[in-house]
Amino acid sequence: MRARERSNTLFEKAKTLFPGGVNSPVRAFKSVDGAPLFMKKGDGPYIWDEDDNQFIDFCCSWGPLILGHNHPNIREKVIATIENGTSFGTPTKHGNALAELIVENNRFIDKIRFVSSGTEAVMSAIRLARGYTGKNKIIKFEGCYHGHVDALMVNAGSGLATFGTSSSAGIPDGVINETVVVPLNDEEAVKKAFEIHGDDIAAVIIEPIPANNGLLLQETEFLTFLRTITRVNSALLIFDEVISGFRVGFEGAAGVYDIQPDIITYGKIIGGGLPVGAYAGSTEIMSRISPDGDVYQAGTLSANPVAMSAGYAQLEECVKPGFYEDQEKRTKRFVNEINTFAEENKIDFRLTTIGSIFWMKFTDEKIQTAAQINPDSMVTFSRLFSALLEEGIYVGPSGYEVGFISKVHTEEVLDSAIEKFKAALSKIA
Repeated sequence: MRARERSNTLFEKAKTLFPGGVNSPVRAFKSVDGAPLFMKKGDGPYIWDEDDNQFIDFCCSWGPLILGHNHPNIREKVIATIENGTSFGTPTKHGNALAELIVENNRFIDKIRFVSSGTEAVMSAIRLARGYTGKNKIIKFEGCYHGHVDALMVNAGSGLATFGTSSSAGIPDGVINETVVVPLNDEEAVKKAFEIHGDDIAAVIIEPIPANNGLLLQETEFLTFLRTITRVNSALLIFDEVISGFRVGFEGAAGVYDIQPDIITYGKIIGGGLPVGAYAGSTEIMSRISPDGDVYQAGTLSANPVAMSAGYAQLEECVKPGFYEDQEKRTKRFVNEINTFAEENKIDFRLTTIGSIFWMKFTDEKIQTAAQINPDSMVTFSRLFSALLEEGIYVGPSGYEVGFISKVHTEEVLDSAIEKFKAALSKIA
């Protein structure tokens, strides 16, 4: 076993300071063995914990580090900005620069509003949809996560197209009763929801590439159906692209599927590793936001100059020709090599992928809904997670989470990672 003494000591202290010893639940390693690892350094594709163990990192801070850790361009841009101050509570040229880079290279949006997290982006998008349409109810999908927004922390109810149940204490029934939860990949359930609640449905929100509860890739036809039925019923379509935005392409899933949503939410990558979120849409819809319109939303640290500078430094690399094609090519080779090994050795394990995202599943069946994931497979994931750590591979400590490949996961790094994955799979087979 790799040493964890320093991490264990820090975790014992952390438990006296934070609920569960962490500041975000999944970090607590509840789904896997042992105390969480405390990281002290990242560089390129590698991270080091406080016990000086080195890992090839496929968590990448849960997605935003598409250029890897401690990228020199981002670091230099951040340092140069900080030399002039960290926050002013005023507009800065850095916000203009990042917004212009995004809008000019994304045909699906006209205007954007920066916030400080993906959750805040989704919360604001929901309010905007309700304000724009004058309606109240939201349709969401079982298996899609949209941050800890009260109205969207809802699990499916007992019947088709029914109101859901809260997945967290502290959320009033009155909030839950404005959310209708339906299964993914089920057109009939969506039709039923519109039949029952159509006159009061403000928006349908979906992760077009669901990546918070497995990688539940949807058919293009289903997403196109959502675009059609929302237009017919004068409801808005919201794409939550906090994970997929700028990860599968500069235009995100909207670009991959060539579907025009009404509002898109972003996060992760546009901060270059610093806290950020955004929501965007057409000039007509975005004009309803204060101070132009009557939908209020504000934030003291929105478009913070340091985060804007980091985001610009990252996205100016992502927008270069061939960036995403190269990301996908390396990711596919990585996935195919490991899948071939698992198949040849009759191991119930497969990686599924889109762009530079991958997910570990313990079946060769196609999985498109959360209900198709066998809960027992999470026990196997826990064993694999431990075996990967021993081999020097770090992934997110949950079998429901996806992994990410960055620009600095070179062919050489991935070759090493492939062999480590094979060794870990052999241990648990």
